[in-house]
Amino acid sequence: MSETADIGSFLHAGTLYTAMNADEAVSDETSEHTLDLEFSMHPTTNQSFENALAAARAGDRLSVADGIELITTGTNSPGIDTARKEKVLEIADRRRAERVGDAVTFVANLNNNVTTACNTGCLFCNFKDSAHQFESNADGDRDHGGFTKTPGISQATVAAAVDRGISEVTSVSGLHPAFALNAEHREILAEYDNPTQEVNYKSPGQYTTDPGTYVEQLRAMSVGNVHLHSITPEEAHHARRGTDWSYEQIYTELRKAGLDSAPGTAAEILVDEVREVICPGKMSSTEWEAAIEGAVNAGLDVTATIMYGHVENAAHRITHLKRVRDLQDRTGGITEFVPLSFVHQNTPLYKRGVVSGGASDAEDELMIAVSRLFLDNIDNIQSSWVKFGDEKALKLLNCGANDFMGTILSEEITTRAGGTHGEFRSVADYVELISAIGRTPVERSTDYTRRHELSLDAEVHGPILGPQADGTPLLGADDNGLTTPNIVADD
Repeated sequence: MSETADIGSFLHAGTLYTAMNADEAVSDETSEHTLDLEFSMHPTTNQSFENALAAARAGDRLSVADGIELITTGTNSPGIDTARKEKVLEIADRRRAERVGDAVTFVANLNNNVTTACNTGCLFCNFKDSAHQFESNADGDRDHGGFTKTPGISQATVAAAVDRGISEVTSVSGLHPAFALNAEHREILAEYDNPTQEVNYKSPGQYTTDPGTYVEQLRAMSVGNVHLHSITPEEAHHARRGTDWSYEQIYTELRKAGLDSAPGTAAEILVDEVREVICPGKMSSTEWEAAIEGAVNAGLDVTATIMYGHVENAAHRITHLKRVRDLQDRTGGITEFVPLSFVHQNTPLYKRGVVSGGASDAEDELMIAVSRLFLDNIDNIQSSWVKFGDEKALKLLNCGANDFMGTILSEEITTRAGGTHGEFRSVADYVELISAIGRTPVERSTDYTRRHELSLDAEVHGPILGPQADGTPLLGADDNGLTTPNIVADD
């Protein structure tokens, strides 16, 4: 790989990729195809590390060049300099304390993913299954391990978790061809001459399970006072395909159905030349931003993410942070930023030899730290135990992060990609882990406005979200692989 690029050209260094379509992206038969990547891993800038560090220490708004110098610990030498890294981490942790104090927050939540059926063909993902496998007349083995939940199953799953005390449901799903915003949208899509080719739509009758519409799923999951965090920009894009509806209109309709906030996933890296490699079938960076703005204009809080550690370089990461910061300047609606380290083991990128692994520990630490320093208009930076594991995620709480994710109850996306850090943490687990690093555990609401400080000495820490009285897990898989509630009477 090339080792040089100046600040004006770091976004395109050499041949970026060879052509690959979405069908190839999801087929094991094309494993011999690889991408010709020549990203510069250490682009040069007209800034120095020392000046960038001084700007960070002073609390100045950082430039892209500043960010590149900090996240690489200086572009004047290859590799990460440990002594320089520690200086960046120290400043970031101090900024965290100044900005949000010593509390470590988390949310009592459930992940309820509706379907793995998806034809997008992202090379970094192993969550999806080819939607054709779910059709009633599909050839071959139906035991593909995927699932589609009806609104009724979603409702039962959420209701069981609400009874246990969760305050949030997060729902992110594959782009099922039968999914539509509502009944009107289904009628519009069905009127196309060739809806499959023109708008990626097939009627629900062609599938073994009807996922319902987005509106029907949201209404089903709106149980009690639970906060519904769902519909990513990519899902909103799917919910408006074949129409001239704006993102604000889409999110307004979804809000009426019970949506409370929208996750800013599907961002990956907000640089289109990177997106063309890792997710060629997805929306553009500009389209992602438009969706987020539409959600905020509809009255919803949103989050933002970065998925890093694959084919991108350090300059791409900082360019992504700059776009998120600019977006927050315009909207003010982003409640948290979530760095997601690429989990590679089961993904097409890894299986094809395009990547040999994910980010290093040092890169993860610097990603958290520079996110804290660069995003001066976003209070909350999250450390994900699902991505990092407990030990490393706790360390990242001393690198600038202040939020420790959620209880989850059922995690499927990272696990299917090869993650090995489990699918659940209890409130008691959180209290013990956070207290062990000398910080204060605080259960929060999704929007961070409601907070409940917890004590290690308390007999009861919060909702009982673990196994039921007889040891049966709260959520289990049925014969079709669906995550559903195990209803057993408590003692």
